[in-house]
Amino acid sequence: MFKEILLPVDLGDPDSSKKALSAAAKLSQSAGARLHVLTVVPGFGMSIISQYFPEDFEEKSRADAAQQLNDYIGANIPSDIATRAIVANGTIYEEILRVAAETGCDLIVVASHRPALKDYLLGPNAARVVRHATCSVLVVRD
Repeated sequence: MFKEILLPVDLGDPDSSKKALSAAAKLSQSAGARLHVLTVVPGFGMSIISQYFPEDFEEKSRADAAQQLNDYIGANIPSDIATRAIVANGTIYEEILRVAAETGCDLIVVASHRPALKDYLLGPNAARVVRHATCSVLVVRD
């Protein structure tokens, strides 16, 4: 049914993606799909902000995130699932949507925390992904 599945994870809070990871892994195994595991390093935005960081800070941040993501995949995803680690830079929901389109994903499995009243029904990133994705989205509550 699915061939390409995208799983965004927050490496700063890996427990928040446990249920989504489990669902994505099971779906990948049963469908024989490739699992794209994505983490997003926040962008600096305006150049006025970036001047306060060392020149190579962004490159080092991406390299560190890539290592952490590979460790996360090795520790949490069965080796019989074809996986691809992706580190993006920017706004979380925009990067999820961009990567989903670029990789031809037909399913995004996204974790969503228990919402506060201000979040209404979904967290802001999950809600935006659901609203704007061109493929199916599975929201897994933690």
